[in-house]
Amino acid sequence: MRDLRHSLKAVLADQREGSSDFDLNPDLALPKDRRLRPAGVLVAISLVEEAPRVILTKRSSALKHHPGQIAFPGGKLDEGDVDVTAAALREAWEEIGLPKDLPEVIGLLPSHETVTSFQVTPVVALLHEPFDIRPEAGEVAEVFSVPLSHVLNPDNYIVTSRSWRGTRRHYYTVPFGPYYIWGATARMLRNLAGVLQS
Repeated sequence: MRDLRHSLKAVLADQREGSSDFDLNPDLALPKDRRLRPAGVLVAISLVEEAPRVILTKRSSALKHHPGQIAFPGGKLDEGDVDVTAAALREAWEEIGLPKDLPEVIGLLPSHETVTSFQVTPVVALLHEPFDIRPEAGEVAEVFSVPLSHVLNPDNYIVTSRSWRGTRRHYYTVPFGPYYIWGATARMLRNLAGVLQS
């Protein structure tokens, strides 16, 4: 997987403009007084199987925010986190049992602004060894993976829409089997596909 590591290092070294939940919705006005809270998510690419796979979670249906949605392990920057990479690694340990020293961090994707006022930075890492997956009870319903080739193929992305707060909101989806990957997670995966194809 030297080629994948080399490709990722090369493209992630370039600073690019970030994305936003508002990208596909130019009519939605950004709140002028918004304050973005920093967060980090881990885009963990496992090299343990025959082909690389991206690890994702299905959030618990009992959660107040985004129940049942597909997400990367990760969360907001806590006081003890030195940066978004530390936040992503800490959250991955708490949410799915991924030891903090196991991922080989390669670099950062451009940040993504969510409608919930988070500035999310995807931390891209390679996993060379398996680990004992331990979903955090009450927060993570399932841990699964999708082929990296699936999320790198632009043809697998669909822009769809739904009514949101009285307006029509458009967003990316990249379905895989029984998993409906959409919104910010799909947008960040689309960013990964974009930088690797540029």
